[in-house]
Amino acid sequence: MTLAKARPRTRIQKKNRAAILEAALEVFSTHGFRGATVDQIASEAGLSKPNLLYYFPSKEAIHSALLERLLDTWLDPLRAIDPQGEPLEEVLAYVRRKLEMSQSLPRESRLFAMEVIQGAPRIHDVLSSDLKQLVDETAALLEDWMAQGRIARVHPHHLIFSIWSLTQHYADFDVQVRAVLGREDPFAAAPAFLETLYRRLLTP
Repeated sequence: MTLAKARPRTRIQKKNRAAILEAALEVFSTHGFRGATVDQIASEAGLSKPNLLYYFPSKEAIHSALLERLLDTWLDPLRAIDPQGEPLEEVLAYVRRKLEMSQSLPRESRLFAMEVIQGAPRIHDVLSSDLKQLVDETAALLEDWMAQGRIARVHPHHLIFSIWSLTQHYADFDVQVRAVLGREDPFAAAPAFLETLYRRLLTP
C-alpha cells in the first residue's frame, strides 16, 4: 500500500497562510509570545479564529513557523562573509548588512530578541547548534586574519557580539532611539558612525 501524497496548497491557502504569518509577526513583535493571543492574530489577519486554526493548530505552531522562517534570514548576513575577501571590508560589509536588516526588518529583530530574552525555549537547540557552529567558524576565520596581521587583534566572538548589539539596537530599542533623536532619522548617521568605529578598531 502506498501512502497518499499531501495535496499541494491552493492559491487561497497560500494567501491565507501568508496573511496569518504576517499578522502573527505584527502581534508577536508587539506583544511578545506570552502577550499574544490567537484571537489577536486572527483579527489582524482578517480571518475567523476557526479559519486560522485550520492552518495552524495553536499559537505555538504559528510562532514556531515564524521563527523557523526567520532563522535562515538571520544567519544569511554572517554566511555572506567571504573568506577570500579583504578582511576589513568583509567585516564592514557584515556590519552594513546587519544595520540594513534592522532598518528593513525591525519586527523580525524584535521577535527574535523577545524569544532570546525569554530563554529561547523554542529555538535553544538551534542557537546551540547551527548558530554556534556558524559563529565559531566565523571566529576562526577572524582569528586567521588576525594571525596574518590583516586586521587588528580583538576577541573574535566579542567582536561579533558587539556588531549584533550595535546594529540590532536600532530595531529592538527603536522607540528609545527615536525619543532621543527626535525628528532625526536614526539610520542617517548610523552607517558612517559604525564604519568609522570598526575601521579604527580593526585597522592593524
